[in-house]
Amino acid sequence: MSATRRQVLARTGALGAGIAFTGALSELFAGTAAAQSLGHTGYGPLIPDPDGLLDLPRGFRYRVLSREGDELRSGEGPVPSNHDGMAAFAARSRDRHGRHGGVHLVRNHENRADGKVPVPTVKGLTYDPEGKGGCTALTLDSRNHVRDERVAIAGTAVNCAGGPTPWHTWLTCEETEDKAGTNGYTKDHGFIFEVDPVDPHRTGAVPLTAMGRFQHEAIAVDPRRGVVYETEDAFERPFGLFYRFLPEKPLGGTGSLRAGGRLQAMRVPGVPDLSSIQETGACFDGIEWVDVPDPLAVETPIRHQDFGRGGITHAQKLEGCYWGGRSVYFVSSFAHSDEGSAGDHYGQIWRYDPERRRLTLVIVFGPDTDVQLPGESPDNICLAPSGGLMVCEDGNGAQHVYGVTRRGEVYAMARGAQNIGTPEEPEWGEFAGVTFSPDGDTMYVNCYTPGTTFAVRGPWRR
Repeated sequence: MSATRRQVLARTGALGAGIAFTGALSELFAGTAAAQSLGHTGYGPLIPDPDGLLDLPRGFRYRVLSREGDELRSGEGPVPSNHDGMAAFAARSRDRHGRHGGVHLVRNHENRADGKVPVPTVKGLTYDPEGKGGCTALTLDSRNHVRDERVAIAGTAVNCAGGPTPWHTWLTCEETEDKAGTNGYTKDHGFIFEVDPVDPHRTGAVPLTAMGRFQHEAIAVDPRRGVVYETEDAFERPFGLFYRFLPEKPLGGTGSLRAGGRLQAMRVPGVPDLSSIQETGACFDGIEWVDVPDPLAVETPIRHQDFGRGGITHAQKLEGCYWGGRSVYFVSSFAHSDEGSAGDHYGQIWRYDPERRRLTLVIVFGPDTDVQLPGESPDNICLAPSGGLMVCEDGNGAQHVYGVTRRGEVYAMARGAQNIGTPEEPEWGEFAGVTFSPDGDTMYVNCYTPGTTFAVRGPWRR
């Protein structure tokens, strides 16, 4: 074992706690469809877009599906601002040409109380009339032409990310803990809501209170057990937790999560802060799950609550989350020791295997690690048909969607060309909500500001 590894493990008290080092990035894709695809080192240099919107490699092309401020096709109002998390679902009906292959997109709008363009309120789909966040749903035909665009839920707040369910609904997450009476809200916020992309009135605007009230970021569902994993993007110490929700009616379909269940937080014995682990392949067995004392956080935010002997494990900027193979993956976008974290990094991707109760650090991004991300702060992530990851950057400077191959090679897939600042102080809107069509032929991605949704096609399997 190297001196660096010994220092890391000794400092965190992890020696003798079931540590192993795999040293293999390929485990990130083990057991997934993507693992059967050929890896590659990218698609070549990005070509400047003459229209000044999105730079892509040669052979790729984009279509703008929707832009902030344009009129929704439903006539309910303008397209809301702050495009964030998103998911794509196969459309079961034929398009107007008689072809199958259409897609339903569900898109979050991370509007706070001062949101520029709020989600229009719609009867039966509005939780709190004073909330400006929510979701919109787009229906696309097989050629990515928009056939419908409408409100899917309104009156929520700071809808950041979320995740799809095995029964083809979207769980949208509020990244706030504001209570009624704060920022003009008339109801408590900080919940998860279920959204049906085909018929939003089936799910309405009902908070899934048993899944906890905290600064939610993203979720992933175990498709065999029905367990829902949740990340918390807390902005201040103590930082967020990684949760699992054990439903009373697992995999029960639309509305089943309303039946309640038990919320637990992850404890890694001997590791109070995940940022202290810096070695790719670090592996911890015997992961524990501790019941959350007060999931509704009536008096005390969950991350401040007393979890008893052994405490609980925290991490700064817990964001993206997805299910792949037999494991759940989640992202810590960055950690800064000068902000209270135990260590510094530019991003981590962790893998939790529920069968083995094992947690593995799969990737560490940064200047002193094996994987060099040119920017910083990985946020939304998804598996790509090419056999790797797509990672949305949320940092400073020009913003990118990066690809990461199974060998750990990083390449630029897209670059935002919309300068929303000034020539003296340029600023670009971050990317969010990266996802692929069910057939793998199209990548959908959002620019956060100004809110823009793109469909990108090209030689993905080249």
